[in-house]
Formats: sequence, structure tokens, C-alpha cells
Amino acid sequence: MKYFKGDFIKTVQQRGAAVLKARGFSSAASAANAVTDHIKSLFQGTAPGEHVSMGVWSNGNPYGIADGIFYSFPCTCKNGTWSIVPGLQCSEESKKLMKATEQELLEEKKEALP
Repeated sequence: MKYFKGDFIKTVQQRGAAVLKARGFSSAASAANAVTDHIKSLFQGTAPGEHVSMGVWSNGNPYGIADGIFYSFPCTCKNGTWSIVPGLQCSEESKKLMKATEQELLEEKKEALP
């Protein structure tokens, strides 16, 4: 558990710099790959019992994240539509990190749309 609270979080936060260092170019290709994965999941669907992480509109989500932002939630996809998976258990540490991300996104929204 110590790894997830320390080194793992730091690694995730610095992944863009790591991609740049390893590949010698920006993480834009990584972002493009994520878009491709989203589209593939959306149109090919997710396997029964499986879910994917997707950046989707937050309105009405079951995780207590503010409405009006795009946020990464666990989703299932079928016939070109996505649904947020409800009821997944999150540790207290995960909930804190989720709320911190929510606040960052709300601040960015406020700056972009004064």
C-alpha cells in the first residue's frame, strides 16, 4: 500500500515527462493513442463484466464529482454509447485524490471560461 501512496502517484503525475525522456518527443502520441482506445471501446464495446476508464461528462455521476466537467470514470460501452459503472468501492485515499483532481479541473474550467 505504501507504493500506491508514494512512488506510484509520483510516477503517474510525471508520466508526460517520462514519455518525453524515453521517446525524445512529446506525449502527444500517448494522448492520440488514448483517443484511439476511447473510440475503439465506444464502438466495439467492452467485454461483459469489464470496464474501461473514459473521460466523460460528469453530470449525474454516482461518485460525487461535480457536474459540468469532463472526468475519468469507469465505464462500459455498448452500441456506441457509454455508461458510468456505479458502485465501485474506492479507498479513502483514492477518494481524496479524486476530489483533488476534481478541484484542479474546476479551477481550469474557471480560468478557461471566466
